[in-house]
Amino acid sequence: MFSKLRALLATIGGFLRSPLLLVIRLYWGWQFFLAGKGKLQHLDKTTAFFSDLGIVMPKLNAILASSVECACGLLLLAGLFTRFAALALIGVMCVAFATAEKAALHAIFTDPDKFLGATPFPFLFAAVIAFAFGPGKLSLDALTGEDRKA
Repeated sequence: MFSKLRALLATIGGFLRSPLLLVIRLYWGWQFFLAGKGKLQHLDKTTAFFSDLGIVMPKLNAILASSVECACGLLLLAGLFTRFAALALIGVMCVAFATAEKAALHAIFTDPDKFLGATPFPFLFAAVIAFAFGPGKLSLDALTGEDRKA
């Protein structure tokens, strides 16, 4: 009885995998795009913020980080080159934690709520999910055969 229930739940979970990955990609891909676009539209403010954080070449890094968020957000949304895009976004979010959210990063084990509540966390989490599980069957990667495990 228990094994039949487990098999049924696995079947249902497998059926929901691709729609869930689609929802994650659509929502968070769009959020990444909007965040990057906002930084590019207010490049002077973004550059000043990066400068205040002590980031070297703040204008260049602001352009790079914002462009990665825009471009890779759109790729994530489309499910095209998903793992590449997710990896680039993971890198940007790790830098965001290491620079803008140092206190939250240092509190990862002592005050997990601070880490989980930091602005980059849900973005990082979504990118890690996309990287680990791929785009799902409802993606351009799956359509073109780019992601064999989709």
